[in-house]
Amino acid sequence: MEAQVDLNSIYAPSEDVVARDVHGEFIIIPMTSGIGDSDDAIFSLNEFGRAIWDKLDGKTSLKEVARALALQFEGDTTEIENDVLGLAEELLKRKMIIKA
Repeated sequence: MEAQVDLNSIYAPSEDVVARDVHGEFIIIPMTSGIGDSDDAIFSLNEFGRAIWDKLDGKTSLKEVARALALQFEGDTTEIENDVLGLAEELLKRKMIIKA
């Protein structure tokens, strides 16, 4: 059973991944087997995805992340909350983040 991601949850990057900026592309690389997806183990993020990743510090709820990003990107809060939830779900499914 997969964990349910919600805006009150707090996440942090897994210790089993490394995130790097390589030639202008931000990528997350699994360091152990079983992380990521076998067809696409290296996961890249766009500018907005990276902004989300940078705020997953193990102390900040997804709601607070979305609120900060709404100010930074001047976007619709509901849409940004949905984007944050969607990325968090994908990263959690790939075991690239953990619930704090």
